Amino acid sequence: MFVELNNLLNTTPDTAEQGKLTLLCDAKTDGSFLVHHFLSFYLKANCKVCFVALIQSFSHYSIVGQKLGVSLTMARERGQLVFLEGLKSAVDIVFQAQKEPHPLQFLREANAGNLKPLFEFVREALKPVDSGEAQWTYPVLLVDDLSVLLSLGMGAVAVLDFIHYCRATVCWELKGNMVVLVHDSGDAEDEENDILLNGLSHQSHLILRAEGLATGFCRDVHGQLRILWRRPSQPTVHRDQSFTYQYKIQDKSVSFFAKGMSPAVL
Repeated sequence: MFVELNNLLNTTPDTAEQGKLTLLCDAKTDGSFLVHHFLSFYLKANCKVCFVALIQSFSHYSIVGQKLGVSLTMARERGQLVFLEGLKSAVDIVFQAQKEPHPLQFLREANAGNLKPLFEFVREALKPVDSGEAQWTYPVLLVDDLSVLLSLGMGAVAVLDFIHYCRATVCWELKGNMVVLVHDSGDAEDEENDILLNGLSHQSHLILRAEGLATGFCRDVHGQLRILWRRPSQPTVHRDQSFTYQYKIQDKSVSFFAKGMSPAVL
């Protein structure tokens, strides 16, 4: 049986929970399809989205978004999408003088110890608007991906502090959601990435971990997705629920199926 991710998570734009942190993780594969899913999902749900894109350009996300039925250009023009293009911003910060503090100002500071300018950017982007403007369902922060901040010199503790303040504002104060991607390099010596990944895992309500196949490349199965629901308010026996599915990425969608149910096997 082939299903879509919304069916696996049992969510629709009308039933999506609020105040939640979702952790996306990829190991030995590319988990960007999960980012594209949640971006299109929340835009279709009429949410106000702040997208901190540190790894790809706006045009890249826009092309994929069109295949998924959303226009990022229109969403940005009407104020629904606030897009921080990290690739372009990094070049501007390094080679051009900035009249005002930039969200990625730490790139110019040798001893930058925090991400306060980036947090201020997120808070300003998602703050409630006057009644005269368009009203959105609820705010959403999407980050792709946090591991880049480690590569740019920030420590794991500083990144976790940034997430803590974003959760306090987006999830608790504004009753919105957060979705962040972290790359699992599998390198035992990469302590900073392990600290970041473990710290976010303990805070997350939902963890989606995309993994490459242990057997290598397969035409009909591109990887497997581990889904972990964490419900701290539930009794211990029902607190965590885990499921594993295999998937195949297609041009305009991703098909999920139980192990052993791929076309290659059937």
